[in-house]
Amino acid sequence: MTGVHIVTDSSCDLNEIETTTNSIGVVPLSIRFGDEEFIDREELSADAFYAKMASTGLLPETAAPSPGRFEQAFRGAAAVGANAVVCINLSGELSATVQSARNAATAVAGDIDVRVIDSRSLTGGLGTMVLEAAAAARNGADVDAVVALVESMIPRTEIYGGLDTLENLKKGGRIGSAKALLGSMLSVKPIIHIADGAVEEAGKQRTRKRALEWMRDQLFAEGTVEKLSILHGQAPDIDAFLDMISERYPREQIRLGTIGAVIGTHGGPGVIGMCYLRP
Repeated sequence: MTGVHIVTDSSCDLNEIETTTNSIGVVPLSIRFGDEEFIDREELSADAFYAKMASTGLLPETAAPSPGRFEQAFRGAAAVGANAVVCINLSGELSATVQSARNAATAVAGDIDVRVIDSRSLTGGLGTMVLEAAAAARNGADVDAVVALVESMIPRTEIYGGLDTLENLKKGGRIGSAKALLGSMLSVKPIIHIADGAVEEAGKQRTRKRALEWMRDQLFAEGTVEKLSILHGQAPDIDAFLDMISERYPREQIRLGTIGAVIGTHGGPGVIGMCYLRP
């Protein structure tokens, strides 16, 4: 492998086929259930994560990777011939992951050129940036061009999430300006928006069906969007939501995926996220 190598973290929610075929390095966060700690993807699959959350009743926590894990990924890229690394990470408003990557980049300075980017995003939004960066690198873009491409996508990226519960987000302390939802959390189905890297309230509906209809209406109000991805945390009504938007966005035009343990820890079971680029 020569040229620019792309590294990200496991909050990107790209599947193994996507990361392998695009030669993307993924540095995992850790997931804690009480006294038990697991390395995301390596020791705990998404299916196992949701099963454990359901069976134990515990609300999990996440921990950022150590700088050493990022350094290992950066040096590994150099060892197979990469001349530069672009590392695109989970929003710094929500995790210390990007700071860990920056510390690792400092440690390898002089050995390999590493550029660390705070995506201000997560899950499918982050995943889209990573895939586009990998495609550009594969087509011969240099490190400055890859960085410019990703930075141009950040302000255009939108993420909305329909939650089935606010319990996980509340306990994880990532609720941001969505705190107004807490007073009525038992009687609403909340909708959140990732705005400038932080969690904000986008709306609240009395029923799950109305929440999904709100998300559909928000998507349709955007006009034509680019790179639409729909990811979910074992939501039983994912097919119903895909049917709701199918008149404009047939399934074959959407990148579908599973929200893994990192974002599932905070979004909770049943979360449905829609991620896209505004033109």
